[in-house]
Amino acid sequence: MTIGIVGAGQLGRMLALAGYPLGLDFLFLDRSTDVPAARLAPMLVGEFTDRALLRRLAKRCEVLSFDWENISVDSLRAATRGLRTRISPPLRALGTGQDRLAEKRLFERLRIPTTRYAAVSSLAALQAACERIGMPGVLKTRRLGYDGKGQAVIRKRADIVAAWDALGDVPLLYEEFIDFDLEVSAIGVRARDGREAHYPLTRNWHDGGILRLSIAPWNSPALAALARRHLRAVLRDFRYVGTLAIEFFARDGRLIANELAPRVHNSGHWTIEGAVTSQFENHLRAIAGLPLGSTAAVGHAAMINLIGRMPGIDSVLSQPGVHLHDYGKQPRPGRKLGHCTLVSATADDRNRRTRSLLRHLAVSLAGAP
Repeated sequence: MTIGIVGAGQLGRMLALAGYPLGLDFLFLDRSTDVPAARLAPMLVGEFTDRALLRRLAKRCEVLSFDWENISVDSLRAATRGLRTRISPPLRALGTGQDRLAEKRLFERLRIPTTRYAAVSSLAALQAACERIGMPGVLKTRRLGYDGKGQAVIRKRADIVAAWDALGDVPLLYEEFIDFDLEVSAIGVRARDGREAHYPLTRNWHDGGILRLSIAPWNSPALAALARRHLRAVLRDFRYVGTLAIEFFARDGRLIANELAPRVHNSGHWTIEGAVTSQFENHLRAIAGLPLGSTAAVGHAAMINLIGRMPGIDSVLSQPGVHLHDYGKQPRPGRKLGHCTLVSATADDRNRRTRSLLRHLAVSLAGAP
């Protein structure tokens, strides 16, 4: 079976690495060959909106998937019209994951707590939203915002005009600023026959809007059960096929949904070494119609993103039990270039080794274990 992947970034690369042992083949589409997955599989090169190119991809594959959200739903739908090629995850989930307003409305409809928010289309509407919801708050682009991009914090009235001037040329969302206790993510997978599997709850630390550290399992049975219930509601509502993640703020024992990702997720990279079946393999099993694998943790894992520059490979691998993943990308500030993971027999040992590895990498995170 050949899997078509729209987008050939690091997530696509890790999908291919997980799929080859299963006997799967891959064909990627991206705008350039200077991308992480290009070394692993054949590629079609062109714009993600090129319907003729997308149709060529679809004709050569049994299933189409994607490694990021910002792909034209209309182009994908048109490119597969009349073909037997499946698209997984479903396009409705992809469309929802592209629009913060659609996400909020989904969470509300499914009775999943989320932030108070307002759609904003003018400076006057922003001023009214700030009065109604209060400040501080965050003004966000509804589309194309990730890793802290497309956001402006509004702490006082004097910030409103500057935030509008910075972002106001596209549809926006204003939401309350959450003074959270911690951030967690729930990752699960749903198969074509409706069977589900859920990974242990993951705790995350961000810096500058970019994920820097994830540890799992996070030992909070009450939060884990709540996250699983919310994730299950979303999976079933979409009749989802594949891996999906929801990021939550946790405050006073409650979960507040921040956003969803209809794909494999950065906070699930620990599953490659830290779970019986990685999120990447289970995504492929689901979309290919294969039985799902166990999502159980095989120990206590930590994952650290390598941002902006790659440390020397000898420097990382000299640390006991550390696994390095180099995406083969050119360094630049704020860019995810790779990650490293470690797995320990106990949470205490994992935390001790994680602190040591963070020091070794010169990464400082408030409240890290």
